[in-house]
Amino acid sequence: MAALTRSNRPMKIIFATHNAHKLTEVNQLLGGKFDVVSLTEIGYKQDIEENGNTFVDNALIKAQTIAKHTDMAVFADDSGLEVTALNGAPGVHTARFAGLPVNHAANNQLLLQKLHGITNRSAHFKTVIALVYSNQVHYFEGSIAGHIALQLTGTDGFGYDPLFIPDGYNKSFAQMTLDEKNKISHRGLAIQKLIAFLNQWNPL
Repeated sequence: MAALTRSNRPMKIIFATHNAHKLTEVNQLLGGKFDVVSLTEIGYKQDIEENGNTFVDNALIKAQTIAKHTDMAVFADDSGLEVTALNGAPGVHTARFAGLPVNHAANNQLLLQKLHGITNRSAHFKTVIALVYSNQVHYFEGSIAGHIALQLTGTDGFGYDPLFIPDGYNKSFAQMTLDEKNKISHRGLAIQKLIAFLNQWNPL
């Protein structure tokens, strides 16, 4: 699919999120090839209940919910942290690990508490993207392995970024520039697969 529509303007596509940090990361990855708009920008204010048992389930729930309200392509992601010593937790409960409302600081503190005294701190981040358009569904996945640090480091990023140190690096996601993080992150890898697909696929 060509990156431009017949009007010679970037194809508009909805990213089913209100998360400004995610939107910034995705827009940098897309590099202006597509006009990505968030749920905030299209005025969608209703809560979407993410009650799936897997990242695939939740990504699809979000994408299909928004697809019912538009004739544009919609994609949604569900991402999470899976910690080996916690049997894959927090997993699909990553954002609400410490309960609701979502509190990133509380999530990080709870994770440190649960890993106190544990030497195996291996973990990985995983992202699943569901793209929905014209009754078609396509999935794209990305993951990155690393470990959970003993303390918070860095001030950039969001969520568990100050605690996650990817394999092969000696600094956390929160100590990296957005460009550095996007080159290796779970979301970055999944988005690259989405971009490659969009560049070949013409839904019009």
